[in-house]
Amino acid sequence: MIQLKVLLFANLRDRAGGVKFVEIEIEDGATVGELKDGIARRFPALKTSMESVLVAVNREYAFDELVLQAGMEVAMFPPVSGGSELPTVFAVTEERLDLDALLASITLPTTGAAALFSGMVRGVTARGDAHETDYLEYEAYRPMAEAKMQQIAGEIRRKWPSVEGIALVQRIGRLFPGTPTVLIACTAPHRDTGVFEAARYGIDRLKEIVPVWKKEVSPDGEFWVEGEHPPAGGD
Repeated sequence: MIQLKVLLFANLRDRAGGVKFVEIEIEDGATVGELKDGIARRFPALKTSMESVLVAVNREYAFDELVLQAGMEVAMFPPVSGGSELPTVFAVTEERLDLDALLASITLPTTGAAALFSGMVRGVTARGDAHETDYLEYEAYRPMAEAKMQQIAGEIRRKWPSVEGIALVQRIGRLFPGTPTVLIACTAPHRDTGVFEAARYGIDRLKEIVPVWKKEVSPDGEFWVEGEHPPAGGD
């Protein structure tokens, strides 16, 4: 077993009862993902936060598969906004998407417009190869997916500087018809500042570079749906 000191910041600290750090014992060879599970067991109020929490090890971003060692400096904090004070939310989660709560999290006092796209599971596909769908099974390479979401948020801000808040959230797991699967939302002071175009760019870009896959299960069988965008330099 090894012992680690985990620093907590912002709302994580508040939800943990105001403690600035946690000393936790984990098995030798445990990963960042296993550490997050341990923190969630220690502080049940932090369980939902573990879906989107960022982890730094020795002052560098770390992802779930990193093996921890004694003496490492570990910090946990909520998603940051790339150096900006503007709100940015990006996450891959198995939890139900609360559209109202997510929109509220990217709304500022100056916000006067919001453009939101939410993809949903279709029970019936009418165009192309018409068929019914029992459910979709979503899978993601979560660490890379969240990093790419943060990249997309940065691209949106460069293209549409008037955008205030950005949310990119992908749900994974087994999802049935009528269930929201993905949320892209952008807020801005006015509707004519590119907020519609920014949200459209966000979902199109997510479909291109974020590593998320879906298996479609229908009465006729099941198959994995593959994309057609080959990665290019800068993706």
